[in-house]
Amino acid sequence: MAFSAKINQFRFEPELARGFAGKRVLITGAGKDGGIGQALALAAAMNGAEVVGVHFHSSYRDGFDLVEALRAQGVKAFALQADVTNPRDLWGTRSYVIEQMGGKAPDLVVCNSGLTEAGYRFGRALPEIEEESRGERRARARNTFISNLEESSTVLNTKIDGFVGMTHLWAAEAVYHKHTTQFLYVSSRQAIDPGIAVPGYVIANWAVLQLPKVLRVNLGRSAEMASCTCLMLPFVRTGMTEQYADNPKVFGRWQPRMLEPFEAARAVTRLLGQPADELDLGNYELLVGGTPQAAEMRWSGVELQVKEASLGWSENEKI
Repeated sequence: MAFSAKINQFRFEPELARGFAGKRVLITGAGKDGGIGQALALAAAMNGAEVVGVHFHSSYRDGFDLVEALRAQGVKAFALQADVTNPRDLWGTRSYVIEQMGGKAPDLVVCNSGLTEAGYRFGRALPEIEEESRGERRARARNTFISNLEESSTVLNTKIDGFVGMTHLWAAEAVYHKHTTQFLYVSSRQAIDPGIAVPGYVIANWAVLQLPKVLRVNLGRSAEMASCTCLMLPFVRTGMTEQYADNPKVFGRWQPRMLEPFEAARAVTRLLGQPADELDLGNYELLVGGTPQAAEMRWSGVELQVKEASLGWSENEKI
């Protein structure tokens, strides 16, 4: 059975539980064992959610095991397989989700689906290989170039297309049925403090931060039907980050150690306990301090401000 989480780690104090209590929750990218999505699904289920939708694309075995584990705890949960980057596939989930949620749309949609990159030398020439011919080097450079950009494209499509698609679908339902829905977008601290070798990941997570304002502008007078919040998480130990867990050169500038999934889920649950209208349009960065033995977490609000400045050479020039 591909389910390794310790469920009791996700039972939080009653004062934290209101973040999920009584809500119909749909979480994308929740299938992978040990992932952030799974952790958020467990946090929702163990802290009073009415029903939890566990979405996955390819991690179906882990996803079904998670649903089985939640049901064993007496929680109403259901599995949802879909490619969030495929509009037809995504549209096909609509009626099923509503049916599983008792004829109602989700109260909370957590957009978490995403991938990372293995890392590559973005914009840098490949290192020389001794005695390699020019023809062989060209062939190696071509293969590397194509492979790198295909990897970035997959990361960009999954995060951006997936989040836009889920938002478009469920915001439209919220407006039509006059049912308020809260959207929670899982981004990364690397969106504002880029790490090396992962260009697609950084760009995709930056794009996510613009989605709440884009939705607000498009909804116009109906904007009160949807609230949107972005999270910028630090390094959390998952299958995608495990290889860096013992390398402080990767995460050391941010935190004394990697967070465990249940720790990140606890912090998110605490944030969700705040009124949705207060969180709306906000970008929140999870900061980690303290020591490896006693890590301390706190949330910080981040304002993304565009500043315009006149250019001396163009100030009085007519073009």
